[in-house]
Amino acid sequence: MKQIFILVYLTTSLSFFSQTGKIPLQEYSFSEIEKLQRIKPRPVLVFLYTDWCKICFAMKQTTFQNKQIIKDLNTKYYLVFLNGEEKKDITFLGTTFSYKPTGSSGIHELAKQLTLSKKNTIYPTSIILNTKNEIDVLLEGYLNSSNMHSVLNSYLKRN
Repeated sequence: MKQIFILVYLTTSLSFFSQTGKIPLQEYSFSEIEKLQRIKPRPVLVFLYTDWCKICFAMKQTTFQNKQIIKDLNTKYYLVFLNGEEKKDITFLGTTFSYKPTGSSGIHELAKQLTLSKKNTIYPTSIILNTKNEIDVLLEGYLNSSNMHSVLNSYLKRN
């Protein structure tokens, strides 16, 4: 009897966990994006954040955990998370970008380049690059799942 109970418990537990299995969000580096764009071109969503930004953290915990957003990004976009204060060099489109200290903090040159149209770099910023890696959309601030879904789908409809 005890063995049957354990077997039923394990089977029920496994079926519960398999049904609630979370689909992982696929994230890429800039060097991977360059290669992927030659094979299967897609728009790129660059999420520009910092470690100290509470709004950025909230977006990662909500918007980027939404099943529909994960599905949209995994199937129709390439996603890059870019820390605006990244200390490592990043090579993208034949240029190497570095971290530039400014007093007690600093900014990565690629983050600055991606937000060049703005006077100041705001965190978080969501940037959509077209299949030629050109900036098409730049949205500053928090985007909830509904807003992000609308942005992603409306971008695809007009391109």
